[in-house]
Order: sequence, then structure tokens, then C-alpha cells
Amino acid sequence: MPIIKQVTLRTIANELGLTVQTVSKALKGRSGMSEATRQLVVQTAERLGYFTNEQLRSLKVEHILPYHWERKRFLLVQTFRSVNQVSLYRMLLEGLHERFASFGHEIELLVLPGSATGKEMDEWIVQHNIEYADGLFIAPGIAPSQWETKLLRLNVPKILLNFPPLGCKVDSVIWDIYEAAYQAVAYLHSIGHRHILYVGDTLGQRGYLLRWQAVLHAMNEFGLPVNPDVHLIGSLPYDGKWLEELQAKIGLHAPTAVICGIDGWVPNIYQACTQQMGLRIPEDLSLIGLLNDQPASLPPFTMPLLAIRETGYRAADRMLWRIANPALPFEHIRIQGELRIGSTTAPPGR
Repeated sequence: MPIIKQVTLRTIANELGLTVQTVSKALKGRSGMSEATRQLVVQTAERLGYFTNEQLRSLKVEHILPYHWERKRFLLVQTFRSVNQVSLYRMLLEGLHERFASFGHEIELLVLPGSATGKEMDEWIVQHNIEYADGLFIAPGIAPSQWETKLLRLNVPKILLNFPPLGCKVDSVIWDIYEAAYQAVAYLHSIGHRHILYVGDTLGQRGYLLRWQAVLHAMNEFGLPVNPDVHLIGSLPYDGKWLEELQAKIGLHAPTAVICGIDGWVPNIYQACTQQMGLRIPEDLSLIGLLNDQPASLPPFTMPLLAIRETGYRAADRMLWRIANPALPFEHIRIQGELRIGSTTAPPGR
């Protein structure tokens, strides 16, 4: 059987009698050559199989051209709210970087001011040349909400990295937190838990409400009792006083399992249960956290593996698709992850 040689930039350069640097420039869309030379390099690269069949097939399915003649500038706009969201934004940015690197495009991170009037918003948008960007990614958790509304109205290709507001005409890509919360209840039910307490803000963001709706969905489906007074929900203060109410509810209702729907609250709940209340996890109480990633300070948690990095990667593809297909209907993409079983859950009464 003949050995199939790997096609490299030098292979293409030797085929055309060009330098490796010229071939590299042509494939990255950089200046310094005629359009005829660029086209010749691109056609030769495709003929020799420099792009794999799977890469080309994936790009064709998405209606994305595999070659772009100019480097595009994309923006990821976020609100810096707390250190607990740093990992979330980092993973989103990694996914975007990874995908755009194969096309030679760049992604720039912009942090929104904490608050601004309408005029100040307009000035900030002009200052950062946002309306001249090739595309805009809007991160989840934008606050105040007026910023998200303002950004969604800009005449720029946009991808919302969040669950979209009803009636909003924009493409969205998001990890499926609804499925994640449902999986958490389903797993606890499967190992024998019937008294589950949910902890989470249900009013602050659209994704927060969806978590609670998924918990209700699962509990109703499995015939579990649903009494809102048992759970710690609503608009919870961020000063930590809710932990006292949580301890009271655990003492009064004696749940066998707790699901925490807010990433940054999981360490506080774990500490309150183990240190203040003296509970053993998972022997006395099982605990699932909807975490962005595994904290180094905690034992291996039972947690949904949220597809945050994959959301960034998929959103980059979706942006290129939208630019190539501006008139097609908007779509909303949810990326599902798996539930990882850690050491914080066990059958009740083990």
C-alpha cells in the first residue's frame, strides 16, 4: 500500500515554485501578492488536500467559505460582575479563539462600563468602533439589562451567548442549562432521593429562571412533591444572609439532597453544610452544583459538564454562517453536556 504523504505549506510551495511565506500569506488572506496568485494557491491547496475532507465537508454544511481574504475583527462584549464569572468568560473566549485561529481572524474582549445613560452608551459604542466590527458576541449576564437591549439593536452581525429574550431577532448559542438542571434531578431520583431542595436566584437572569423551571419539570415528571416553600428561591441577597435561611430550611424539612443552581454559591453551601451544620457529604446530604468548572478547593463534585468552551467554538461557526447567509431565519442553538458523577452524591441513608 502506498504511503500517503502529509501535505504541508512546503508541498504547495514546491508545486507552484513559490516560497513558503507567500503560500502562508495567501492562505491567511494577507496582502503582498496579486489576486490571481492567491487564487492559484488556494485552488492548489484544496486539490492537494491541505484541508482535510472532514474540514471541507463541515464548512460546506455550514455554508461557510473555507478561505477568507481579509482578517476579520470580532468582539466579545461582557460585564465583569464577580471573580466567579472569570472562568466562564475565559472558557468562552478560548472556544472563540480556537475556532477563529483556523481562519486567521481575531477576537477582541471588551468589558462594559458598570452603568451608563443612553448618551454615555452611544459614546462608548463610538469610542470602541463597535459598529465597524465584523461581528459582535454578547456574553451572558450583561448588566444592567439596558446594555443588552442597546447592543442587540446595533446593525452588526450578532451572536447572543445566552437564552434569547422572547421576540428577539438574533442568533443565539448557549450551553443547555435547562437540560443540566433536569439531569441533576433525574440522577438524584434514580439513586433513591425523594426530598430534594433547590437553591438559586430565579429572577436575576433568564438562565436562572430556566434552571428552576427545569427542576419543576423533572420533579413533576417523577412524581416528587413540589412545595416552593421548601426551596430557597426568588431574588436572594448576595450578602450571604441567605445561608442562614438555607440552614433553617435544611433543619426544618430534612432534605436528603440539595441542588445549587448558582456557580459561585456552591463553595458557601458546602462550607455551611459541613462546618456550620456538621453534616457529612454525601452520607448525610447529597450535593450537586451547577458549576462552570471544578473548584480546586472542593472535592470532586457531581455536576453537569456545561459545554461553555464548546459554546464559544460553535458560536464562531455560527457567526461566519450568519455573515455568509444574512437573509436566512435566525436560529437558537443549545449545546448539551453530560452529568459527571463525583463524590458528593450517594443514595440516601447510605
